[in-house]
Amino acid sequence: MITAVDTNVLVDVLIADSTHGPDSRTALKDAARDGRLIICEMVYAELAGQFADAREVSSFLSIAGIDRENSTPEGLYLAGKAWQEYAGQRRSAFTCPKCGRRNRVTCSGCNAMITTKQHLLPDFIIGAHASVHADRLLTRDRGYYHRYFPDLPILDPSS
Repeated sequence: MITAVDTNVLVDVLIADSTHGPDSRTALKDAARDGRLIICEMVYAELAGQFADAREVSSFLSIAGIDRENSTPEGLYLAGKAWQEYAGQRRSAFTCPKCGRRNRVTCSGCNAMITTKQHLLPDFIIGAHASVHADRLLTRDRGYYHRYFPDLPILDPSS
């Protein structure tokens, strides 16, 4: 069993007073007992911000028994297609929480429409990487990944 690990689970483990820390730590240990743990380049890059230098990142990953597995063209293509689907469905208007009226917002400088954005391309690369290289993904973002990667089994430490 190969488990891809999302950044949020690793950050939970690193931050001592994290609300999700104990559950994420347990889920990570359980997944390691089931087989191999991997991360993609995006998780590595997001994780790097938690450390003073690359040696510390490598040491943490080594101690945790996590390997970095490079993305393949197949995974990157899948990420691009999922991103395209997501981008096409983004809302182009904001809803007033008081009256419910939908309002379009434009930039005062160039008059371009401003849209909402909750997920960035790295999120799609993480999901696609897990779909191609792993049997499941350990993450707390189960709803988002389930929607765009419906065949990817999700292991949620908080459930």
